[in-house]
Amino acid sequence: MENHAFEPLEERTFQYQESLPPLPVPSLEESLSKYCEAVKPFLNRKEFERTSKIVKSFENGVGKELHRKLLERARERKNWLEEWWLNAAYLEVRTPSQLNVNFGGPGSYLEHYWPPKSGTQLERGSISIWYTFLYWDLIRKEKLSVQKARNIPLDMQQMRNLFNTCKIPGVTKDSIVNYFKTESEGTSPSHLVVMSRGRIFTFDAVHKGQILTPPEIQRQLSYIQNICLTEPNGIGLGSLTTEERTRWALAREHLVSLDPKNLSNLETIQSSLFVVSLDDASPVGTAEDYTQISKLVLTGDPTIRWGDKSYNCLIFQNGVHGSNCDHAPSDAMVLVSMCDYIDRNVVACEGCWKGSTAVRDLPHPEEVVFTVDDKVLHDIALAKAQYQEQCSDLQLVNYAFTSFGKALTKKRRLHPDTFIQLAVQLAFYKLYGRPGCCYETASTRMFYHGRTETMRSCTVEAVEWCRSMVDPDATLAQRQALLQRAFAKHNKMMEECQLGRGFDRHLLGLLLLAKEGGLPVPELFTDPAFTKSGGGGNFVLSTSCLGYTNVHGAVVPMTRDGYGFFYRIRDDRFVVSCSSWKSCPETDAEKFCRTVFLIFQEMIQLTANAQL
Repeated sequence: MENHAFEPLEERTFQYQESLPPLPVPSLEESLSKYCEAVKPFLNRKEFERTSKIVKSFENGVGKELHRKLLERARERKNWLEEWWLNAAYLEVRTPSQLNVNFGGPGSYLEHYWPPKSGTQLERGSISIWYTFLYWDLIRKEKLSVQKARNIPLDMQQMRNLFNTCKIPGVTKDSIVNYFKTESEGTSPSHLVVMSRGRIFTFDAVHKGQILTPPEIQRQLSYIQNICLTEPNGIGLGSLTTEERTRWALAREHLVSLDPKNLSNLETIQSSLFVVSLDDASPVGTAEDYTQISKLVLTGDPTIRWGDKSYNCLIFQNGVHGSNCDHAPSDAMVLVSMCDYIDRNVVACEGCWKGSTAVRDLPHPEEVVFTVDDKVLHDIALAKAQYQEQCSDLQLVNYAFTSFGKALTKKRRLHPDTFIQLAVQLAFYKLYGRPGCCYETASTRMFYHGRTETMRSCTVEAVEWCRSMVDPDATLAQRQALLQRAFAKHNKMMEECQLGRGFDRHLLGLLLLAKEGGLPVPELFTDPAFTKSGGGGNFVLSTSCLGYTNVHGAVVPMTRDGYGFFYRIRDDRFVVSCSSWKSCPETDAEKFCRTVFLIFQEMIQLTANAQL
């Protein structure tokens, strides 16, 4: 008889949470040294000397005391940054979040089922929604695999925020409500919200203990669509979520004051699994151009989205899918993981449901109807107008570079992410004749409730290489040697950031402690070098790698004169989304993206004979 007593039990999704290490606090000396190095590319000799003195004064003065207080905070909290980051980066921000903060991208069916066909909206939508339900169920039952890096478990807390989560607007600061519970914790809401033509409906994802099948989901969606096609459009209340945060908070307060049922209706939306948007648009594209789809994902119909939900599943009329998500409760890679799961399953079933077509006797979806007055209708009209005005200013391209991809860069012993980052640096340098301060997302999920650190890609080494590439007197050997140095520096910095040894979040913590203590803002943060190098959210290049899947995404630029640059990496291609603001005469997303693609070719030629 076999003895299984000592065989390991199946891993559970959240089993490592409490054993994850706390987020570390780097040494003050190390962080300030890295900061000085990071500002160097943007200062002349005299400016750098001045900044160095300011940094030294900070290190020997108020910085030392602030750092001591930060260490005290870290002893009391397993993640000293978590609450601060949520507030400073998201909840206290007053600009409209649906366009400025939210992220989104094309979804399943995109790569595998060209061309999109009419009549497939509900059929394809029901299958995607079903796989999303299954993903929710995996998390509920704690059967979703623990994500790991080099076999080290990563924090899974953000997975709890994918479903049943919503941001609530506040007059001075927003909040987040999360209704999700695992099965061992208790009952969790299981209803879905569907928005179509300005109207809002809800139905349950579970009937008599079983998740609805795709035919059953399609039946519910058809019921909703028939109403919306035969009756007048709704008021489009979701448009309010595109507003400036304080104005949305005040509009929400007024809405709640009109009728107690309005608050109940809002809670129905807030607590729902996620929102499904049945969109009348039919964005077109090819396997090398996703521009129209990505643009619509970010700037589409505001009446059928709830911008504060952690996940809006967008289903366009021609069967193309997309996502639009609030950034506050989770980072993009969490959504990428779910969308990759859906995408892989869609491929496995060849995009079609092959199970039973039987449909149980289900309760019809219910419409969520609000009591409104002229003020609410006026607020909706204003929200639509400001949203459409800002959307019209956004330039976005989303192209695939198909000459080569990860396979060739790895063959040349070049990390593909670093390859793209350095191409972005050289593109900016060639177009503008100066270094571009750059934010790249670095994940800190190997720590308890870790989210991100800023990896500053514009290093001294990267700039020296960029200069050599525009210097006609530089030799091939010099350019290759400088490129090798730039690669090594970038890879080293990324690893340090992932290990909790970046400096941007550390400096943020020191600044917030000064503010909380009623102290004057230290000169380090008012020094022009701080802003010029990207500090305080002033990076002209806002970039992020979305991994090695078919899932893509896009964001708007961090600054008015900057670029948003997201990319994914595959063996045979790099897929890039690039955004800029039309109102800035200096930026052009199309030109920047095309320049990066030319530099990919230039770099691969440069490394053809290099021993990197």
